[in-house]
Amino acid sequence: MSATKTIRNKTWAQLQIGDTATLERLCTVKDLLLFAHTSGNVNPLMLPKDSPSNEEPVAPSMWIGSLISAVLGNLLPGPGTLYRSQTLEFNRRVHVGDKLRVAVTCCEKREEPIAVFDALVTDAEGHPVCQGKAVVEAPKVNTDTPLRDLPALIVDQKDHFAPLIALARQLKPLKTAVVCPEDHNSLSGAVLSAANGLIDPILIGDPALIHAAAAKLGADISKFKLVPETDHRAAADHAVAMVLAGEAGAIMKGAIHSDTLLAAVVKKDGGLRTHGRISHVFAMDVPTRDELVFISDAAINIAPDLLTKVEIVQNAINLALACGLEQPKVGVLSAVETINTNIPSTLDAAILSKMAERGQIRGGVVDGPLAMDNAIDVEAARTKGIVSLVAGHANVLIVPNLEAGNMLAKELTFMAQAEAAGIVLGARVPIMLTSRADNDRSRLASCALAQLYDAWRKSGRPFKGEPKEALAAE
Repeated sequence: MSATKTIRNKTWAQLQIGDTATLERLCTVKDLLLFAHTSGNVNPLMLPKDSPSNEEPVAPSMWIGSLISAVLGNLLPGPGTLYRSQTLEFNRRVHVGDKLRVAVTCCEKREEPIAVFDALVTDAEGHPVCQGKAVVEAPKVNTDTPLRDLPALIVDQKDHFAPLIALARQLKPLKTAVVCPEDHNSLSGAVLSAANGLIDPILIGDPALIHAAAAKLGADISKFKLVPETDHRAAADHAVAMVLAGEAGAIMKGAIHSDTLLAAVVKKDGGLRTHGRISHVFAMDVPTRDELVFISDAAINIAPDLLTKVEIVQNAINLALACGLEQPKVGVLSAVETINTNIPSTLDAAILSKMAERGQIRGGVVDGPLAMDNAIDVEAARTKGIVSLVAGHANVLIVPNLEAGNMLAKELTFMAQAEAAGIVLGARVPIMLTSRADNDRSRLASCALAQLYDAWRKSGRPFKGEPKEALAAE
């Protein structure tokens, strides 16, 4: 059993003129975001940009100064040190990626317990970045303080939906039948998406309820087409009929039960069925991940058999391709990562993996069975001895059944602070099956997914944006 690491301080009596201590620190995006949270300083010069920019954020000067306190409090004199005063002079600016060296040197001892330190922060080339003097109360008693592990922090460093929304704005607004936007949430999502140029909404539902929701929202809906229909089932049928007539290119769920809307979509006569299976895909912006995570199926197919899972995997790959992933890595999940005849989902996963190898599933790399840990964590996969292009890197997760998928998506949303967007694929047009708990941003992102998927479906390739000259001409 290894001993716990400790920090031993130096008392005022033990301090000698010339004693020095140093540490090195790399400036990261997380440092800037955490400093903004703790200090309340949201100066845009010191925060990562929401969109691509040649201007790099500048590290707050007081963040640099705080590194001096880390040396004094941890190394010299160490635990028990208290500040009296600190002077700082800043000579250079620091940016993300810069490596800093922080040094303190005891230069004076006054009446016990006061000690004075020269402080100097330099960059990788040795140029002074910050300098000054620290006056502190040094500890009077030696202590061995256990090295404390701070709790892990989740910092959402990248907005994965923003670039998709920006890309979708360049496409022509998608004529969308919004079914029963009769409450604040469902109507606001449609209005916001229209304002962002993603959809051209056709509102189908009870006019009195829709106008009441608009009044509560403070939104002007006079420019939108409104189709009166007080019965929800009839409203869903009307939306489907508009698609079949070429009057709408997408459907958005409002304050209507999903079962009622989907019943109109999947009916054999007059529905929107195609040769493929209908399935739902969540796109999740998870703070701990470097890219979007796609989860399927968490909303439609309750206990899919093998052939249904083939369609679910293909639909999920297609959406990932439409969103710009060049070769989606699909992890087919189960409780374990080995084939077990007592766990049918492991057999399905193995077959799906082999089908992808043989070209029966196209566009992505598929592997399974994988447990959740080794699907998304490289170390977990390495520990289990799994050699795979997918293990540890999965960005598409296929769940064994609806219950598992629904719980996974909601756990990420409500416990990991992920944002979710999602659409139904496999019908004649994309269907935005939003939840009543979704916020406006989720609905906006769902519209962006529908836009990009529709463009991919029509052209066979992901939309990557129009040349600036073409956009200017428009």
